[in-house]
Amino acid sequence: MTASETARSTPAPARWTPRRRVRAVRVLVGRRWRSFVRADELSPLILGALIGLVAGVGVFGINALAQWMHELIYALPSGERLSAQETLDPWRTVLGPLLGGLVVGLTTIGIRAWRKREAVDPIEANALYGGRMSLTDSLLLTGGTVLSCGSGASVGLEAGYTQSASGAASWLAGALRLRRVDVRTLVGCGAAAAIAAAFNAPLAGAFYAFELVLAGYSVATLAPVMVAALVANLVHELLTTSPHAPLVGSLSFSGGDYVIFVAMGCVAAGLGVGLMKTATTVESGFVRLNAPRWARPAIGGLFVGLLALGSPAVLGAGHGGMEVYFSSAHGVGLLLFLLVGKMLAASISVGSGFRGGLFFTSLFTGVLFGGLVGESYFALAPHLASDRVVYVLVGMASLAAAVIGAPLTMTFLVLGMTGDLSMTSAVLMSVIVATVLVRRTFGYSFSTWRLHLRGETIRSAMDVGWARDLTVVKLMRREARTAAETMTIAAFRKRFPIDSTAQVFLTDEAGAYAGVVYVPEAHATDYDSIAAISLVRDLRHAPNAFLTPRQGVEKVLEAFERAETETLPVVDDPLSRRVLGYVTEAYALRRYSQELERRRREYSGER
Repeated sequence: MTASETARSTPAPARWTPRRRVRAVRVLVGRRWRSFVRADELSPLILGALIGLVAGVGVFGINALAQWMHELIYALPSGERLSAQETLDPWRTVLGPLLGGLVVGLTTIGIRAWRKREAVDPIEANALYGGRMSLTDSLLLTGGTVLSCGSGASVGLEAGYTQSASGAASWLAGALRLRRVDVRTLVGCGAAAAIAAAFNAPLAGAFYAFELVLAGYSVATLAPVMVAALVANLVHELLTTSPHAPLVGSLSFSGGDYVIFVAMGCVAAGLGVGLMKTATTVESGFVRLNAPRWARPAIGGLFVGLLALGSPAVLGAGHGGMEVYFSSAHGVGLLLFLLVGKMLAASISVGSGFRGGLFFTSLFTGVLFGGLVGESYFALAPHLASDRVVYVLVGMASLAAAVIGAPLTMTFLVLGMTGDLSMTSAVLMSVIVATVLVRRTFGYSFSTWRLHLRGETIRSAMDVGWARDLTVVKLMRREARTAAETMTIAAFRKRFPIDSTAQVFLTDEAGAYAGVVYVPEAHATDYDSIAAISLVRDLRHAPNAFLTPRQGVEKVLEAFERAETETLPVVDDPLSRRVLGYVTEAYALRRYSQELERRRREYSGER
């Protein structure tokens, strides 16, 4: 071959086009970032601060957009809160949530046609999917939340805050290809930052993440979560024009008031469970009535608008109403009406299909509940009653803890509002009672209750997804030996010598699994006299016990316990039952123990 022929046969080197250069730089930067994140202890702090920055800006933008919608739809003066209004135009009051519900319903149908599955919230993501969330789904859910609250539905914006911030954190972690434990931590950072910015409470935001999103506290997660919460709070304060000041004044109470606080915790537990179940009842009612899915939010919005004719305080999340009814006393009758009306409006909004949460709604209803208790106590025993704000704070925290399931979050929220440690102890007493009673009698918070209705069994964000990921496919061995169940013991012995394999899986005439035979048992001398005439199926074990490829390791261990055998076959499906492989109990236990130890080390911060 000549030199010219060699040159022609050699492929020309790829040209470094601008696109290829950008891609190469992106790969190089990504590798260096991943190495830095995985090796340097400062990297979680940097990422936490970045997430806090995004969350602070996001919370500000969401609030501004919802406020703009309130001013546009209800003709509010600039800066005025919707739920703080004494009167509104009746037509706008009714048509606002009705037409808003129609838009929400139609957009929800369109989104579900495009995105086939429900958006995964931070709690579900950290419990089942190792923190993996879709940024697109998160932004769509955030948009639905803004649209719902902005049109006047009685839902909170906190679902949008946490969804957008945690979704962005999960996307960042995915772009850097971080480990499972790091992804879960960053999702917790996003939720902490969102709540911290929304309520000007970094400690409350951090413990919201620890209690609800990370389902635990560890030294490894403390620093990034706290940094995210502090940065988000700082960014949001720099962007807002209205400064937040801690509550000052007389917050004195006596030791005898602890009895009242315990009683308030008991009542708050009942109110919280009632609120969650009422929302479910409303949703079930729409299903039984066979109302079109797209029309349900509009119907719910109509009822919310009619309730708002009695008082605009039931509209929206209730930021303005909370300020009004927190700062000044009102009559028992008005507070009772608003408490019932707000809980009913929130239940109708959530049950009819509006997007949003119950965090701030539960805070507002808690303020009304606490004010109702305080005013009633003043009327019955004015010489024994303490400061009204004391009961308002206890009611707010205990009812919110009952619904959200985060007692320390609510305790630190009150601490941030008051700066009073003695007040914090009173609140802690009430929220513990409320939380324990809800868990004992109901068993779920609002977030996990909604997941339960969808068929999930999780009750917290504790990482159980790894157990579901450790499926039979990853545990099974494929070299399964099979034999017909009509074979005689003698023929079986000849085909499978005692040292050839440990077990053989029998199949029937259709090729379906029919039981397992242990080879040493088939070679036992007890069967020598009948080996030529007896069938091997007489020696079979667990003929109806088998595994399928998608079962998780916990289901595998439960199957072994029921079958009382050391080996189970893996079949393609429960109908055809064709043997694909097998799993031994010893190997399943060993892999399960290894994964448990790995999660323990991740949780404690060991690397």
